Amino acid sequence: MMPTARKPRQILALFLLNHSRLVPMATLIEELWDGRAPKTARAAVQIYVAQLRKKFAEVTGQSMDTVGSQMLRTARNGYEFLAELTQFDLRAFRQLERAGAAAMADGDLVTAAQDFHDALSLWRGPALADLEPGPSIRAEVAGLEQSRVTMLEHRIELELRLGRHREVLGELTNLVARDRFHEDLHAQYIIALYRSGYRARALEAFHRLRKDMLDEFGLEPSPRLHRYYQAVLTSNPVLDEMPVLPLPAEPPARTP
Repeated sequence: MMPTARKPRQILALFLLNHSRLVPMATLIEELWDGRAPKTARAAVQIYVAQLRKKFAEVTGQSMDTVGSQMLRTARNGYEFLAELTQFDLRAFRQLERAGAAAMADGDLVTAAQDFHDALSLWRGPALADLEPGPSIRAEVAGLEQSRVTMLEHRIELELRLGRHREVLGELTNLVARDRFHEDLHAQYIIALYRSGYRARALEAFHRLRKDMLDEFGLEPSPRLHRYYQAVLTSNPVLDEMPVLPLPAEPPARTP
């Protein structure tokens, strides 16, 4: 039932991103006009919301009164989107994120890794890629994307701690190719290569990262990456068991 006009699509997307939370009128106006709102902005938003309510009524068979009181409600100079959605990937992602974090805190690494895997599998590309966003949606999407990246790092770290370094090698190869300057992913990649018996490739991965960083920014990789490189060079046995990255509530990972 996604509307085709740009502004109603933006409003619906903002309601979905803030499901069950108040979206102030000022936020909606800023999203639609980005600081250049006309005098008729408030009335225009009210019209777009009325159009969405009509769509919901058509799709659900509910009356407009029911939609206005139970699904898309006016509240405190804004709106609350309360519709019960049978399939809502964002809600499922957040639920799995919380479940994985709880399992991780309990030391159940297998369950945490599975919860994070299931959550990440809900992503089918960039969030709201088919929408032209305003400032509010851009901020929401940036936060959501950061949650995804953090969860990905945690899931890979859990896999490494569970001895699944060979299983994540292909994924890490693709990730570091797409993000040539992400030092944490490179650290995980180097250790996964080393533990899988590819010491020369692990050293090559460090040299490639170092060259890219020097060419692009004139910067060296972090001291931690240099210590990993030296440990791989000398086949330091510490690399076989140590954490690569810290997980939440842990101190920084010890390096050789």
